[in-house]
Amino acid sequence: MRYRVAMDIGGTFTDVVTYDQQEGVFAASKASTTPGNLSDGVLVGLDAVVERPADIGFLVHGTTQGLNAFLERRGVPVLLLGTAGVEDSYHIARGPRTRLYDLHYRKPAPLVARRDVVGIGGRIAADGTELTPLDEEAVRKAARDAVEGGYGAIAVAFLFSYKNPDHELRAREILSEELGEDVAVSLSHEAAKEWREYERTSSAVVDAYTGPIVRSYLVDLEQRLDARGLAVPLHVMQSSGGILTAESARRRPLQTLLSGPVGGAIACAELSARTGRPNLIGIDMGGTSFDVSLIVDGEPDTSAEAQLEGLPMLMSVVNIHTVGAGGGSVAWLEAGGLRVGPQSAGARPGPACYGRGGTEPTVTDANLVLGRIDPDGFAGGRLALDPKLATEAVAGLAEQFELGTTAMAEGICDIANAKMAQAIRTITVARGIEPRDSALVAFGGAGPMHAAFLARELGIAETVVPRFPGAFSAWGMLQTQIRQDYTEPYFFLDQDLDGADMAATLARMEKAGIDALSSEGVAADGRTASHSVDVRYEAQEYTLTVPLTGADEPAQPDFLKALAERFAALHEARYGHANLGAPIELVTLRTAAIGDVERPAPQPWPTATTTDFPHQLRTVVFDGEPHRSIVVRRDDLYVGHTFDGPAILLEDTATTVVPPDHTVGVDGIGSLIIRRKDGK
Repeated sequence: MRYRVAMDIGGTFTDVVTYDQQEGVFAASKASTTPGNLSDGVLVGLDAVVERPADIGFLVHGTTQGLNAFLERRGVPVLLLGTAGVEDSYHIARGPRTRLYDLHYRKPAPLVARRDVVGIGGRIAADGTELTPLDEEAVRKAARDAVEGGYGAIAVAFLFSYKNPDHELRAREILSEELGEDVAVSLSHEAAKEWREYERTSSAVVDAYTGPIVRSYLVDLEQRLDARGLAVPLHVMQSSGGILTAESARRRPLQTLLSGPVGGAIACAELSARTGRPNLIGIDMGGTSFDVSLIVDGEPDTSAEAQLEGLPMLMSVVNIHTVGAGGGSVAWLEAGGLRVGPQSAGARPGPACYGRGGTEPTVTDANLVLGRIDPDGFAGGRLALDPKLATEAVAGLAEQFELGTTAMAEGICDIANAKMAQAIRTITVARGIEPRDSALVAFGGAGPMHAAFLARELGIAETVVPRFPGAFSAWGMLQTQIRQDYTEPYFFLDQDLDGADMAATLARMEKAGIDALSSEGVAADGRTASHSVDVRYEAQEYTLTVPLTGADEPAQPDFLKALAERFAALHEARYGHANLGAPIELVTLRTAAIGDVERPAPQPWPTATTTDFPHQLRTVVFDGEPHRSIVVRRDDLYVGHTFDGPAILLEDTATTVVPPDHTVGVDGIGSLIIRRKDGK
C-alpha cells in the first residue's frame, strides 16, 4: 500500500494530496466539485492521482455535505421531543440581541418549527434523580406522528439528561421498536453531554437535521470506493481538528459539520512547528469563501462551542471565521456602491472566464483582466480561461460606474481585500491579538493571489505561501491524528472541590477514550489522552478552558493554586484583566483521546546552484499602472533564490502575486517568504 491520500471538498474545487511512501514525495491535484453528488468529484480527483485504489494505505477527507445541507436549509424534517412543560426552550432560545442597533433584528430562524415540537411527560432532577417516570405512551404516539408527518429524524432533548440519560435512552428504545431503522434518532446527551438546555437541544437538532444526509453520503462514498478496490477504512476530518473513521462519523455526524475548513488550520500548526513561527494567521481563500484561523503559541485556536447562522452547537471546534469572499464571488452594484460577494458563481457556471455560461463579473475575472492569472495554466492547465469573456463581464459593470475596465477590475479586488482584511481583524481582536505580531500564511486556490495586499493592509511584515497552497488544507489532513472527545459536567466551587474525586472522574474518561481508540484501529502504544477543565469566576456565565498536566493533577496538594494562576493568565490574555484570588468555579471536564497515525514530514527543498532561474516578463497592472513583471514557474525556484517584485509565480494549484516594493525568497521546505522592502 504505497499512497497516503487526503481530499478536501471545496465549493468550487475538490483538492487531492498524495504522499508516495516509496518515493517520499507529495503531489497535488484538483478536480471540479460536483454539487449534485459530491462523491463524483471525489472519485474524479482520486482517479487523477492514483491509478489503483488498492495501492492506498490511508485515506482521509473533509466533507462539506452536512454544512451545505445546513446552510442551504435542505436537511431532513425533524420532530423534536422535549420535556413537557419546558418543550419551548428551543424556540425561546437566548435573550441577548447580538446586533443592538439593527432595527430589523430577528432571532435566528430555528431548524424545527414550533408545530414540530412535542412535550413528553417525565422529569429528571438537577442531581440526576427521577422525579416523574417517562410517559412511554406519549413517546409511542410521537413515533406514530413521525410516520404520518413524514419526518426524517427525531431529536430527543430532555431536562438534565447530561446528568442522567435514562429517559432519553428509553425513548430511543421505544422509537426503535415503533419505527425500526427508518427514522434516525439523535439524543441530546450524546450530541453534547453538557449543561445549558438550549445549547444542548440545538446541538441535538442540528445532529438530527444533517445526520441522515451525512450518513447517506458516507455510505455511498464507501461503497463506491470499495467497488474500486479500496482496502483500508475511509477517515473523515472532524471540526475539532482530529480524524475518525467513516463508521464512527456515521454515529457522530455533528462532529464532521465544520470538517472542510479545519484541515488548513491543522496544516498551519504543522508549519508553525516546522518553521519556528509560533503565531500565524491562516487565510484560506477558495472559490466561494474566505476562512481565517489562528495559531497561537504553536497550537490552533479552539473553542468548546460553535455557532452557525446564530444557532449554537456544543462541540470541540477549531475557531474559523468565514466570510463570503472567494475567487467566484460576484461583483455587483447596490445603492450606487460596489459590492463583492457573498453571492458566488460557484463551480457551475463559475466565473465568466470559465466559459460555462456565467456572465457576472467575479474576483477571478478581475484578476485575469489585470494580468495576474495565466489563462492557459489555471488549475494546472486543466481549465483554460477566456480573457475576452472576463473583460466583457468586468466592462459591463464598469459602464454602470462610468469607469474604465482596468479601474473596475482593481476596484473589485480592492473591495474583496477590504472585506477579507476585516474578517482577519474580527478574529484577532476577539482573541486580543495584534495582527502585526503574527505571520500571514496564505493558501487556497486564490489566497496567495491576495495575501500580500492583505498583509500590507494589516501591517503584517511577512507572508508565507506553503507548497501546494491550493491543496494545503488537504495536506493538513495528512498531518492530523485520530481524536475522540469526551465531556463531563462537573460543577464545583474551588472551596468545595474534592481533588481525588476529580482525578478519578478524569481517569474514567481517559479509560473510555483510550478503549474507544482500539475501534479506530490505533495500536496500544499510539494512544494518549489530554485533559482540561472549563473554569469561570464565581457567578459568571462564560468559561475559559484551562489545560491540565494529567488526569492525576487534581489530586496534587497545590492543584487549586496552580489552576487559579493558569486561569488568571488565560483571562488576562483574552480580556485584558484578571482577578487572581477571587473564587472560581469548575464547570466541565474535558478529555481528548488521541490516536497517533503516521504523519509524513515536508520534503527538504533543493538548494539553488545559481542565482539565475528561467522566467518570462509580462505586463501586470498594480495600483492603476502597468508593470513589467517576472513570471516564473514555482518549481523552478530553489532555496537561495531571492528577487524583487512585481512577480507572478505559477503552479498547478494556485498563483502567487508579489506586488512592487516586495521581495520573495524560498525557505528550506519550499515555502515562499514574501516581505515588504521597507520591512513594515
